[in-house]
Formats: sequence, C-alpha cells, structure tokens
Amino acid sequence: MAYFTDTRQIQAVINNYSTASILWIDTEVADYQTRNPRLSLIQVLAETQDDSSESVDILDVIDYPEGVEQWIETVMSNPGIEKVFHNAKYDQKFLGKNRGINITCTLEMAKKIPFYQLPVSNYQLKTLALRLSDFSEIDKQEQNSNWGQRPLTQQQLNYAKMDVIYLRQVHQKLLDLSQQCFPHPATENVSDLIRQYQEIQPQWQLLNSEIEHLKQRIKQGMAAQNIQETHQFKLSASERQTYTVGLGELAEFVVQHPLNSHVSIPLTQALQKQLGEALDQLPLEIKKQTIIQLIEKSL
Repeated sequence: MAYFTDTRQIQAVINNYSTASILWIDTEVADYQTRNPRLSLIQVLAETQDDSSESVDILDVIDYPEGVEQWIETVMSNPGIEKVFHNAKYDQKFLGKNRGINITCTLEMAKKIPFYQLPVSNYQLKTLALRLSDFSEIDKQEQNSNWGQRPLTQQQLNYAKMDVIYLRQVHQKLLDLSQQCFPHPATENVSDLIRQYQEIQPQWQLLNSEIEHLKQRIKQGMAAQNIQETHQFKLSASERQTYTVGLGELAEFVVQHPLNSHVSIPLTQALQKQLGEALDQLPLEIKKQTIIQLIEKSL
C-alpha cells in the first residue's frame, strides 16, 4: 500500500493513471451523515497490479480539492479508462457527478444476476466478496469511523486498501457469472434449456402455489388484525382514479377550446368500432410493435 499525502506526489500518481485501461476505485467520505460530507480518500488498484495489498494507492485529498479536480479531468472524464466502483452513483457524487464516463458498477452488475445463480441476502460489497472471492473473513469495523480525523489510524488505512481488492475480485467473478447467465441467444442450446425447465417445473409449481397461498393469508390476516407492518411484510393501499367523458361532450369542448394540434389520442378498440368506416378518413398514425411471447403448451 502506498499512502500519498504530498500534493506533488498525488499529482504524479494521477497523471500515471491517465494511460490505464481499467481502474478499480473506492472512496472514503468524512462527515457523510451531515449536510456537508467531504471526500477524504480515493483508493485505486490498476489493471497492471496484482491483488496484493501492497499494490493499492491511497490518495489523501481531504484538504486538496485541486487534486480531486485533477482526478476528475484526468480519470473520470477519460473515455479510454474503465472505472469500476461498487455503488458508483454514491462515489460519483464526489467525483464529478455526470462528468464521469465509462463507469462500471458492480452493484448494478450483481442485481442483474438471477438469484439462483447468486443467492445473497443483500448486495453489499462485503456480502458479495464473502460469496464470490477467496476471502473467508472480512473486517468492516472501520467503515463508519471518523474519516475526517488526521492522522488516520493504521486500522483505517488497512480497511481502505482492502476495499478495492475485494472490488476487483468481485468484479472479475461477476463478469464470469454474467457470461454464464447471459450467453448470446444465437448460441443457446434450446433443447437443453427446455430439459432443465422440465426438471424444475414441478417443484416450482408446488412452491409457488404454497407461497402465493401463504401471502394471501398473511395479507388477509394483517388487514383483519390491523397490523400494518412486520419484519418482512407491510400493507400498502392505493387508489386509482379513472376519468371518462362522452365523445360528444369532448368534441364540443374541443370546438370551444382548441387543443394543441400535436396532441395524439389513442383510439381504443371501442372507439374504433364506433368510428367504423369513418376511421379510414382520419389521418392516422399507425405504430406497429412485435411482441414475442413464450406460451407453454399442454402435454
């Protein structure tokens, strides 16, 4: 691990990253629970480096806004560098927001993997690292420590350097999982997929039937007993309003109050039936959409 506090050294490190093809990046933020959070650290692991903790660079930028701006211009805005974060939207708040391009977020990657392929209770980096990486134990004790204090403790620096190592391994495992879960449709073995489907369908039907039955009873029981929320469920009620008006009244209104001529009104099946042959006299805009459905045939 290299910990940089000198502004000239930070400038040089950032310039060195300008030619990188991919960087794994994390940040630590001071006063994050206040209205004025401050970027404290930028942790970086480059493609050419291994997963050793000695390969991580930690840039101390809490009192160096010029360095943050240099990082944004040199790295975040560089389309040739892939920037990998976990929960990228959070880090981007402090690193140029929408100025960042070519961003990869492992949180979003993980959410796209089907649950049966990635059965985790949540998508925190710690959880994913324990599931996917070679680490059997991960210490997150310093996560909520005071990142505004100086000097930082050795425990804080150790915590900061490990996050990008976890991130790199999680990212690489997620890439492998994504390729397995989402091969190109043209390469799929449809017969094999159907065989797998047939093997699990009876189990799914039984479980799904039981789950839906239990959910219905839970909903009815909570409503009858005025229980609004439990540790796993909550009741939600909403109302929908539907506005209807007679076609004649609408036509009369439009004559008296001309509407924007660019407003298009979808013609329902009922309206089309009412218009009959007159439909052909209207300057219709017809939009066609092909919808492909998978229909299971009874055997």
